[in-house]
This record gives sequence, C-alpha cells and structure tokens, in this order.
Amino acid sequence: MHRPIQVRRCQVSEIIDLRWRILRAGLARETAFFDGDNEPTTYHFAAEDVGRIVGCATLLRRLWQDMPAWQLRGMAVEPALQGRGVGSLLLKMVDQTVRLESHSMQLWCNARSPAVQFYRKSCWETFGDEFDIPTAGPHLKMTKLLTKADRITSA
Repeated sequence: MHRPIQVRRCQVSEIIDLRWRILRAGLARETAFFDGDNEPTTYHFAAEDVGRIVGCATLLRRLWQDMPAWQLRGMAVEPALQGRGVGSLLLKMVDQTVRLESHSMQLWCNARSPAVQFYRKSCWETFGDEFDIPTAGPHLKMTKLLTKADRITSA
C-alpha cells in the first residue's frame, strides 16, 4: 500500500536541489538560494513521497503594497507529479501556516505564466500585467487575502 504524500516544514538545505533542478535549470546552483531563506520568520515546506522530496515551497515575510504580507517563493513540483495534487497540498499548508501566524493574512507571489491557472484554482488572483524575469520567463503577480473568519475557524 502506497502512503499518501506528506507535507512538512523543512530546512532550505532539504529542498535546494529540487528548486535548482526545476526553477533554475541551466543556472548555477547558488541561484536557487533566495534572499531571506535563512531569516528566522521564513518557512520552508517539503512534499515527500516515501522519503523522497517531490515538491517544495517557501514563505517569507515581505511587504505587499507597503503593508505586511507573506511572499510565496520557490514553489516547485517534480514534473512527473504535476497535476496530481502535490502543489495543492503545499498551498494548503501555506494557508494553514498564515492563518496561525499573527503577521498578516495577505499572500502574494510572482507566478510563472503557465502556472497562473493552478493558482487560480486555489483562489489566487492576478494583479497587474505580465512581466519577464530574464532567467525564468514570463510571470504575473498574484495575490490571495485570507479572511479573519478563516483564522477563527482554523484555530
């Protein structure tokens, strides 16, 4: 019997190779490290399938329109498992973490354009026009605001 994929908090060192292979392919491994990875308020998450890391996400405290917020970065899922719910499990963990923190209920990210529909399924909305990141291609800013009711019901 196959155990379901588990999502847990982890250290950045556990997910850096997955980030590098999927998000920074063809670039130096160092480019997979982000400013803020080692801040004490940063969360890193790993999706594991029988001990193998198959997905990752990072949540950092970063301003959104000059207000406290959380930035989602470094979201990646093994290509063979994309479309099978791994990313959704990671986003659920992100939402749960934000709801339990007092910092902010606002999330934002720079989503690769091909991933926009995936985020929309989890109630994220686009903000502004498409822009290009030279090392990663076209992106859109996306946001999600959790409500106070979300925080109360999850406590």
